[in-house]
Amino acid sequence: MPGIYDFTARTLEGEEVALKRFEGQVLLIVNTASACGFTPQYKGLQELHRALSPRGFAVLGFPCNQFGAQEPGDASQIAQFCETRYAVTFPMFAKIDVNGANAHPLYKYLTREKSGLLGPSIKWNFTKFLVDRSGRVVARHAPTATPEGLKREIEALL
Repeated sequence: MPGIYDFTARTLEGEEVALKRFEGQVLLIVNTASACGFTPQYKGLQELHRALSPRGFAVLGFPCNQFGAQEPGDASQIAQFCETRYAVTFPMFAKIDVNGANAHPLYKYLTREKSGLLGPSIKWNFTKFLVDRSGRVVARHAPTATPEGLKREIEALL
């Protein structure tokens, strides 16, 4: 069975990245959107990334347009939005599906590893998966869980 480091994903710039690049780090993997009520969480995600990346932590953002069409932009529009509105420096990947037949293989894996309260499907943007240094999916958090509220849990894994 594949592990988290066996997957690849395309960045907003079009580069295919092996998640093996993040091996040994604590990861917070988040499906994002630019026009969602939870979009201001980009600020908290960026702050977590800035504060904790020197200790081996990274946020990985995966834009998704499956919930209320809240991520309608193309890769360059998403990149510009993230940079100008929230000064995002954490890795942002190309827009993907997180549910259904066309779900990205990474998200199929994540939802198999950690089901949500109402089953494996992602219910909305800004669902968060916490991955430990060994690549194990240790937690899944609802969109309402703020990045700031996860800091202690992340620090315990660092």
